[in-house]
Amino acid sequence: MSNNTTQAGFGGATGIGSMPGGDAREAAKTITGSFEDFPFLAELPARGPGADMIGRTAGMLVELYARVEPSGWRIGDRPGRDTRRARSWLGEDLDALEEFTQGYEGLLKVQAVGPWTLAAALELRNGEVALSDAGACRDLAASLAEGLRQHLEEVRRRVPGARLVLQLDEPSLAAVLRGQVRSASGYRTHRAVDRQIVEATLRDVFGVHGDGAVVVHSCAPDVPFALLRRAGAAAVSFDFSLLTERDDDAIGEAVEGGTRLFAGVVPGTDGPLSDPAGSVMGVRTLWRRLGLSPGLLAEAVTLTPSCGLAGASPEYARKALAHCARAARSLADNPE
Repeated sequence: MSNNTTQAGFGGATGIGSMPGGDAREAAKTITGSFEDFPFLAELPARGPGADMIGRTAGMLVELYARVEPSGWRIGDRPGRDTRRARSWLGEDLDALEEFTQGYEGLLKVQAVGPWTLAAALELRNGEVALSDAGACRDLAASLAEGLRQHLEEVRRRVPGARLVLQLDEPSLAAVLRGQVRSASGYRTHRAVDRQIVEATLRDVFGVHGDGAVVVHSCAPDVPFALLRRAGAAAVSFDFSLLTERDDDAIGEAVEGGTRLFAGVVPGTDGPLSDPAGSVMGVRTLWRRLGLSPGLLAEAVTLTPSCGLAGASPEYARKALAHCARAARSLADNPE
């Protein structure tokens, strides 16, 4: 594996996290073969509860445990079968990654759900989500931070040459900020959380990675770029097709402030793929509209699929990852 990362310290292309199927070795082989300088730890939600985004991160929590109820994941008193299953699958994925990254030196991305999406998804004993209780949100964020610290240590032990990038998935963040997360009954919504509390909590959780880079990913509309930047995110990952001109100022400020953009330009589900240059045409157009220097493009942008690839066929997932890598080369070779 090479290590020709761009001078900004990030690779030109990577994936989001989830992959189709349930074979950890096959996923690790595809990922490391597709991205020689920025592979990532696969997530395989098709295996069932505990391999899904929420269950996997719930399995990382320290002194908090969750189990599957008909309504979703619920916090309980002790680790049960669901926690053990989540940890076992994570171990399997780490074994596969370790096997295919022997001697690797370079960027490596690992993903977990961020504190606010977790608070909007995990239920308390009364059936309401943790978001309904400020104390529960604080406990959850602290437990997640400790769990992430241990997870990052484990990955460093297995792939000692890697420079770890931590991605936190926050698809519910805009809904949390706007008071759009529904109550258990579905008849009302939980109050919007104060922006300063949201920002401070994110900053605390980012802090577990020390000097390492943290990327926040959301493939929902209205990603709060400015808030994430203030909280200390080194990069923001988003579905490029959901941007509107309303986002222009926030994106221009982010780029000028040194925040990297992980632009999701390749569809996450099966469909025809344009040529690599076509996939990045929108990025070049945005750049011109913002009046940014074309020379900055390869330094400021990492290309990814628009969201995870769990819903794709294995063949399309392989093509989509290869396409991201080719599109990144096209962007670097012809920034104009």
